[in-house]
Parts: sequence; C-alpha cells; structure tokens
Amino acid sequence: MLRAWLMATRPKTLPASFAPVLVGTALAASLGTWRLDLAIGCLVGALLLQIGCNFANDAGDALRGADTPDRLGPPRAVASGLISPRAMLTGAALVLLLAAGVGGWLASQSGWQLWMLGLGSVIAALAYTIGPMPLAYIGLGDLFVLLFFGLAAVLGSAWVQHPMWPLPLAWWLVAIALGLQATALIAINNLRDIPTDARTGKRTLAVRLGDRYTRIYHLGLHVGAAVAWWLGGCHGAGAVALLGGLALSLLVWRSHGRSLNRCLGLAAVLQLVTAMTGTACLVR
Repeated sequence: MLRAWLMATRPKTLPASFAPVLVGTALAASLGTWRLDLAIGCLVGALLLQIGCNFANDAGDALRGADTPDRLGPPRAVASGLISPRAMLTGAALVLLLAAGVGGWLASQSGWQLWMLGLGSVIAALAYTIGPMPLAYIGLGDLFVLLFFGLAAVLGSAWVQHPMWPLPLAWWLVAIALGLQATALIAINNLRDIPTDARTGKRTLAVRLGDRYTRIYHLGLHVGAAVAWWLGGCHGAGAVALLGGLALSLLVWRSHGRSLNRCLGLAAVLQLVTAMTGTACLVR
C-alpha cells in the first residue's frame, strides 16, 4: 500500500517544485536577503501542493474514465485498483491542508499577499482535474502549470524572503523561464496521451493542436524559456535551456507512444540543471 501511495506522488515530476524554489531563493539572495527556514518552508509547501495536485489528478482522471487500460504512461494508483477514489481524494485533501498550514506560517512571516497566493494555489490544484470544468479537460492545463509552477512558485519564494513591490523585471523573466520549462514537461505528457485523451473527451491543448503541432509547440516552449533566461540576465542558464531544449525536442520528435516516457524524466532533469545554472549566475 505504501508503494502505491509513493507511486501516486509521481516522484519523477517533483523537481518541478524544487527548481522554482531554488531559483526564487537565489533571486532573494542576489539582493542580499534570504532565510534558510523560509526557503525550506517554500520547498515543503511547493512539494505538498504538487503532491496534492497529483493525488487529485489520479482520482479525477480515474473517475472521469481518462485513465483507461490502454494508457501509455506509468500506471495510476486509482485506475489500477490499488487505492480507492475516496481514499485518494481524502489523501489529496489532507496533503493540501498541510500545504495550507505551511502557507499560513509563511504568510505570518511575510504578509497577507501570500495567503491569497496560497489559497489560489490550493483551489487551482483541485480544479486541475476536479469540478464541473476541470482545467486539464478544457485545454487550460498548460496555463495552470506556467502560472503556478513558474510565476507563483518562483516569485512567491523570492517575495517571502525579500518582500518588495514592484518586483524587478528580471524576476518576472526568470519566473516565466522556469514556468515554460515546466510547461514543456506537461506538453510531453499530453503529447503521449493524445490518442487516449481524445477518446475519453479530455480536450487538452495537445488534443486540440494535434500530434505535429504539439511537437512544434514543445520546441517553442524551450526556445521561449532560453530567451527569457537570457533577457533575465542569466546567460549561462539560457544556453543550457536552449541546447538542452533543442536536444530534448529532437528526441521528442523521434519518439512516439511509451518511448515518450523517458523524455518526461529528461525534461525534469533539464529544468533542474537549468535552475542550478541560473542559481549559480544569480548568487555569483
């Protein structure tokens, strides 16, 4: 049972939470202010939000029939019968409550603005695949990832440790860069699932674009991330994002079906390596 719950966290995707907190902390440190306790709090909160979202996604897709037996991606706990939908939804609720608790502590150290950001993040995590109009089912999943795994995670982590307004333009550019790289990961996931999603009525952006244009879109996300890193002053990260993104896009172009699963792991590694390069640039 523990193994099933660990599988449901989708551990290979969790760097998408670590990378933006790392960069957000580096942005604060570049201005001479950062706190280890707040950085750890941001990381724990981001991980809990992502895990809660993954749990809700696991249950929501199973209940809507999107996780069919011919699914090409890794097996899902609810669809496989390892965890009941009710237990998974309860788990999602508990994890998101823990995330809210961490967010409350962070807000007490910074300001009420973080309460609003935290509340929006929890609502969005649930709305991704649950509710009358789930974001992932109407083509807004990519926008959700850009906003919450890029802008919210990076800028929130930076602002908690160095509250200021307006935020520097470079902060926005770096946050967009991380968000585009996270979106590239979900684009690969949805590219792989186009056949099954189309049959079950899950109208992701990839389903709407089709196979060929989703691959072009994936390449554009990496190029956009590289440009944003460059304009944000992190030239080394821009180079890593561009070269790594081009190599990954070539691999994605040549991959189909289950072979795209390896591309997902590589996309997560690329985002983390780029984040580490950007961090070194910001705190040098």
